[in-house]
Amino acid sequence: MERAGIPGRYKKYELEGYAFTAEWRNESLERAKAIAERFAQEYPTTTPFGLLFMGPPGVGKTHLAVGIIKRLIREKSVPCVFRTFPDLLKEIQLSYSAVSMTSEISLLQPVLDAEVLLLDELGAQKPSAWVLETVAYVLNYRYAENKVTILTTNFHDNENLEAARKSMNHSLVDRIGAPMRSRLLEMCKTVIMSGDDFREKYGPNARRL
Repeated sequence: MERAGIPGRYKKYELEGYAFTAEWRNESLERAKAIAERFAQEYPTTTPFGLLFMGPPGVGKTHLAVGIIKRLIREKSVPCVFRTFPDLLKEIQLSYSAVSMTSEISLLQPVLDAEVLLLDELGAQKPSAWVLETVAYVLNYRYAENKVTILTTNFHDNENLEAARKSMNHSLVDRIGAPMRSRLLEMCKTVIMSGDDFREKYGPNARRL
């Protein structure tokens, strides 16, 4: 569990703890939890596939994703790795410093090799050519090696933008490029979540129970 690198703030996240108040409950959240539960129960499958949790901030995407890898580690001894994509990119950038004692490949290797990778906040970084190249390298490597990847993103596909928050004016394709969005369609089942920002509505320390 320690080697998975789950941040301390998320260490209380469990699938069974993803519950609903009467005001907050909706069909998309209940469906997302059911998919997460089934994924953890049925892993590994004959044909490896991951999950892409897609929805606005505060609907519990990271909660479900962390709950999955914790259950896989605890109940099935599956080696999992948690990384937040913006933090990974920042670490890679810092590795280019002359005083850094790390290298890009040493930072990426655990991400590339993990049996199950949870990549949080995909698309959060401004989509420069270097960011797109890094996304492509990680996802294409894991696709070629039949590695399971679970991702979360605040960005929607174009057809879902109207249902997203009014502040959402970019699609996932805008953030990671059309080729990588197409690759994710092969790698992952897309799980669309909608609803109010739980933290905004009930406070930063509120629980969903």
